[in-house]
Amino acid sequence: MLDSAVAWMNERGNTEQWGTTPYSQKSGGVARVEQYTTELSPYIVELDGAPVGALVLDSGPGPQMPIAPAAEPERYVRLLVSHRRYAGRGVGAALLVHAAEEARRGGVELLRVDCWAGGGGRLVAFYERNGFTPTDRFMVGSWPGQVLARRLG
Repeated sequence: MLDSAVAWMNERGNTEQWGTTPYSQKSGGVARVEQYTTELSPYIVELDGAPVGALVLDSGPGPQMPIAPAAEPERYVRLLVSHRRYAGRGVGAALLVHAAEEARRGGVELLRVDCWAGGGGRLVAFYERNGFTPTDRFMVGSWPGQVLARRLG
């Protein structure tokens, strides 16, 4: 799914968000996915037995990002991806609804995510349409990022 997302972005001229190297070939890419699926809380959406989307929740932002943990308990979307063949079918939005439900079930009232803020802000707008509000901006080298939060109370 991650490799197909990189290819899809590149076909549309977006080489900045995730670069041009397939995720499975990036240094640490496979190990990160293994960590996400064994140490964190992964959720997979399947359609007719095939995975079409994935979400990984954590208790805060990843240590490699310049993002401070919240001053209260939070659930943090560490990964959200859908197979591009199913784009526009609401897979990502459904996974975000599930993330909010999981946070509420755990008594947590704050759901946060970070994303690429380039490309005219289209990804930021996706999260806004799904109930998130932009909070802090950050940079990782020349990569612009945006933190977004959603109150669940």
